[in-house]
Amino acid sequence: MMKLAAGDNVAVALRPLRAGETLALDGETLVIERDVALGHKIASRAVAQGEAIIKYNCPIGIATQAIAPGACVHTHNLRSAYLPATRREAAGEPRHP
Repeated sequence: MMKLAAGDNVAVALRPLRAGETLALDGETLVIERDVALGHKIASRAVAQGEAIIKYNCPIGIATQAIAPGACVHTHNLRSAYLPATRREAAGEPRHP
């Protein structure tokens, strides 16, 4: 797992992870909640509902529910916080179906 910045509350899986696997991160032991694909995010600590998700020292979204350490962080528990100007259609490009 990779956590780029000290303030990040998620880490990125550098390989596929299996449910029940234990990993050490920042001196803590994380138990992986469910299978996680390469490149997906894992909560590196408890995240409260409404708290910003920080990845690579940048806010990328808001937790839509409480997220336990070791849980996968994805669209089921994260609302994107990207600005509309960063979306393709805001730049005049068509949205693809």
